[in-house]
Amino acid sequence: MKRSRAARGVATLLSWGGSCTGVLLFVALWEWGSQAYGSFLLPGPRDALAALAQLVRQGEAATAVWATTWRAMSGFALAALAGIALGLLAGLSRTLGRALEPVSTVLLGIPPIAWIVLAILWFGSGSAATIYTVMATTLPVAFAGAQMGALTRDRRLQEMADAFRVPPLMRLVDFHLPHIVSYVFPALITALGVAWKVAVMAELFAAEEGIGAGLAVARVNLDTAAAMAWIVLVVVLLIVAEHGLLRPLQRRMEPWRQAGRRAG
Repeated sequence: MKRSRAARGVATLLSWGGSCTGVLLFVALWEWGSQAYGSFLLPGPRDALAALAQLVRQGEAATAVWATTWRAMSGFALAALAGIALGLLAGLSRTLGRALEPVSTVLLGIPPIAWIVLAILWFGSGSAATIYTVMATTLPVAFAGAQMGALTRDRRLQEMADAFRVPPLMRLVDFHLPHIVSYVFPALITALGVAWKVAVMAELFAAEEGIGAGLAVARVNLDTAAAMAWIVLVVVLLIVAEHGLLRPLQRRMEPWRQAGRRAG
């Protein structure tokens, strides 16, 4: 038991060490780019952090973070619920799958900027346009993950469940759900990243508050340091949302995967 805990501790330290190394390398490249091209074109990490600290002191950061987080997560949640439900139905029914796949492909091929223009025309400037844009761009990603998970179910498990007359609820929870989840969560993580980027892009054109609106003000004022500060804030929020929400939920939903890693 002690050896197992020690091994897990070493693995955790190595994982954190690798992540920290990647971050430090990125910061070093960032600083080099600032020195090479000048602080006006590319402010260094210290300039961006100083600008971010100023935004926090002025209270702009907290207001923008709340607005962007609410819009991004609302659109993401709606897209995840609808996309997973439709994807499961499309994976379980070949007829429905053939009908929905072209629609998903069309939605996936429409660029986010086109959705933003349509959302502004339909809903006007504000939160509704941003939420709709996020939902429209992330729904096909969730749909594809759920559909693939349902399509690639193990037929042998299905035959075994039929032979032993396993109840439908037990089939779903014990046989199908673990396999489907292994496809859904990577798709949701990808969709979450898209949701943040699209939310900020939509706010740039269709909102008066939020991180995107802050970027628009920095663009007008030619304040590159403030623009980099907003970008840093977006990245931090995305990391917090992924590792503070989706990753823990994935570990809870996939205990067998964590057991396999510990055994390895």
